[in-house]
Amino acid sequence: MNELTEPLTAPRGLSRADHAAGMTAYRAAGERLAAEIGNRGPLRLTDDGALHPDIQAAYWRHGYYIFEGVIDASEIEALRADAQTMLARAPVGPDAKVDAQGRPALGLNYARFPYRYTKPLADPWGGTQLLGGRHPAQMSQPKPDEGAPEHVVFLMYSMCQSMPSGLRLYGHPKLLAAAQSINGPDFVPFNDAIFVKQPGLGGSVAWHQDGVTHWNSPNWDEGIHGFNYQVQLYPTTPANCLWVIPGSHKLGKADIKAMVRTNGGSEQLPGAVPLVCEAGDVTMVNRQMVHGSFANSSPDIRISLTFGFHRRKSVLGQKAALSIEDSNAIYDERRVFERSAVIQVAIDARHRAFPHEPAFHYRPFTGLESQFPIHARDLRPGDPRLQHQGPRHLKRLRAVPCV
Repeated sequence: MNELTEPLTAPRGLSRADHAAGMTAYRAAGERLAAEIGNRGPLRLTDDGALHPDIQAAYWRHGYYIFEGVIDASEIEALRADAQTMLARAPVGPDAKVDAQGRPALGLNYARFPYRYTKPLADPWGGTQLLGGRHPAQMSQPKPDEGAPEHVVFLMYSMCQSMPSGLRLYGHPKLLAAAQSINGPDFVPFNDAIFVKQPGLGGSVAWHQDGVTHWNSPNWDEGIHGFNYQVQLYPTTPANCLWVIPGSHKLGKADIKAMVRTNGGSEQLPGAVPLVCEAGDVTMVNRQMVHGSFANSSPDIRISLTFGFHRRKSVLGQKAALSIEDSNAIYDERRVFERSAVIQVAIDARHRAFPHEPAFHYRPFTGLESQFPIHARDLRPGDPRLQHQGPRHLKRLRAVPCV
């Protein structure tokens, strides 16, 4: 069930505390650079519902933006509760089928099993050929403290299927308006993933770029691989947050292995900034950015709900890649339409929960809105109706190609 393999063998003599101490100066330098750049503030829309042009210009210049205070406290509370329920329903280990209370684990019957594990403070992808080899240089893997578990949850999928609050979040009108401004009115979804960085245990995500299909396209530009949102359920710090190298989305395919080698073999790449957030902040990061995160040797938890969007023309005709490459699926008009239905279902779910909030108008489904209602808005994660039946359209929640 667990798609993550064991990390490559690497020295683990560095303790968790030593790793944290060794990052102090690097974190401080990153924070200073982030403060100089700015690139953060409220999610502002124009009178006609477009992302404010100043924000768009800043995003395209640096490749990221931090929207502050987008999700209010009550919604964050619901998202935390659903995420913690997902964690509580996780198998007790990578090959187990029951949770810590002996119940059948959540998602055993899902099309894609929703849990991925790693060893504490490990780097499961760096230096391997997993995910197309897009994480070519391995991060430090400090030794966890005595008594650490053998494996920890590293990623969770099925946000829209397993978290009623997650489905409602997916239909957030301001986030969808920003996606439309960046990727056009016929924008389409990428997949979703929940990154879990448990205190003193969370693994790293080695430096990488997300896109794999369009680097050699004659139509390549800095937006061809789309972008990702990350909604932060807890405050993040330089020790556990996502780091990015501003402007790297403009430079094409990066030779990350050479970048690390030139840096004396250190993973602490120069010019990177930490995306430090409060709970309820949302980061928007270009998928061509060189980005990653370090082993969480800190005492602070991070749970980031991650979901992204593409230009429609970037997806049409593409073959499934990365973790669903084996499906050999081709994203033709029908498949893209069916996959995009999750947006309309989420819009309906959100509108029912927040009837006084203006609903987003998703143009590809104009006139079809009534055909894509949500029927499980009051269900909790793990409810058998949501797992086995649920909204008929949630069966289509599969990842589009990582382009």
